Amino acid sequence: MGRDHKEMDKSPMMTEEGREELYLYSLKKMAHGNTSDGYEELTKLFGIKPFFFKGNELLRENPDQRYAVIQMNIYRFKTVNEFCGRAEGDKLLMFIADCFRRYESEQCIAAHFRADIFALCMQYEDEKDIIDVIDNIYQDIVGYQLPCRILPAFGVCLSEPGMDISLMCDYASLAIDNIKGKVFSYYSFYENKMRDVMLYEKKIENEVGDAIKNGYIKVFVQPKVDMRTRKIIGGEALVRWIHPVDGMIYPDVFIPVFEKSGYIVDVDCYVWEQVFQKLQSWQNQGIDIVPISVNVSRLHVYQSNFTDFMLELAEKYTVSPEMVPLEVTESALVDNTEALYQNISYLQNQHFKFSMDDFGSGYSSLNMLKDEHVDEIKMDKVFIDDMDSEKSQIVVRNMINMIEELGINLIAEGVETQRQADFLIENGCYRAQGYYYYKPMPIDEFGKLL
Repeated sequence: MGRDHKEMDKSPMMTEEGREELYLYSLKKMAHGNTSDGYEELTKLFGIKPFFFKGNELLRENPDQRYAVIQMNIYRFKTVNEFCGRAEGDKLLMFIADCFRRYESEQCIAAHFRADIFALCMQYEDEKDIIDVIDNIYQDIVGYQLPCRILPAFGVCLSEPGMDISLMCDYASLAIDNIKGKVFSYYSFYENKMRDVMLYEKKIENEVGDAIKNGYIKVFVQPKVDMRTRKIIGGEALVRWIHPVDGMIYPDVFIPVFEKSGYIVDVDCYVWEQVFQKLQSWQNQGIDIVPISVNVSRLHVYQSNFTDFMLELAEKYTVSPEMVPLEVTESALVDNTEALYQNISYLQNQHFKFSMDDFGSGYSSLNMLKDEHVDEIKMDKVFIDDMDSEKSQIVVRNMINMIEELGINLIAEGVETQRQADFLIENGCYRAQGYYYYKPMPIDEFGKLL
């Protein structure tokens, strides 16, 4: 309806190219419908639909040429608008558009997809051509005068036979994720392993719900000991994933994925409840229980019911809050100082203990000790690993003295040799956690030790 007979005859559905022509025809129609002339209103560059159409045209009409998609966005661009105002943000986008526009030619297309996302599809001879273009654009953008710092990140995907321009953009975006926000890396080339990582992360995300429901997520405990007597004085709750097909999946693999996706909140809550439940069970059996600390993710800062949930668990299982110390990494404290300290202080008033994990790992350790109440310090493993160094010994010796003077309990993480244990004992540190004494074990095995 509304199309004459001649136009129908020209439809790609009637051509020999079939599906490919229909696809390109559809893209062309979308490109024309994107805006009245195919350009973004603010920057006057192609939008995403015409860019896909024009890019696929280039790849199809020049099969012997090498092409690359360069995609760029700004790290935390929203803060530019918030800090400098929307008008300044728009000026920055128009400036960036001019930087990309310089490279437009018959063999290079520039586009502005949305917000701070820009792209080039360019013909190149070798990778140096691409890097030169990225360097020039990067230098211009970081030199743009604004009160806040601008950090552009570039992802590159090189064309391969049969590759679609939209897929190249997806892969370039994956390459950006690899370096976005890093000060010393501002471009990355897509590699197949990035896709493998993305698919594996997605697999983990998709399976976490069933893993919790079916009991594949297991709570392990690593004992804490008094090195003088080797008596168990506590433990730390850890998490392991026993996959029915893949076997043991360790935390360094799945925890970053959980933190990125937000599932860490669900997993933490599951672990906390398991710990309270076991402590109650052991109490009822007449076992002398010891504190088992649990880890608190930085994401719990944003959970309005975090403190209520902890108190409800203590009441539900009739376990004293002192038996479940809260371990928070030093980096989490720095990232979310005010909000997290408010939650921790409130729980301390309800008799929970607060343990600072990874102390000395490179943040504002001393400042936090000065300003906030900490019940326990866990000395980072890096100090123990380098115990043969005289300088490390001086640092550890003085750290032990300082923490003792502050009246804070100290525990050394990662003790793996008798020599390390002897040095710590000689210098007044008596509590430790490490493979020299015990490896992490299923929580029921820990109960048998008690």
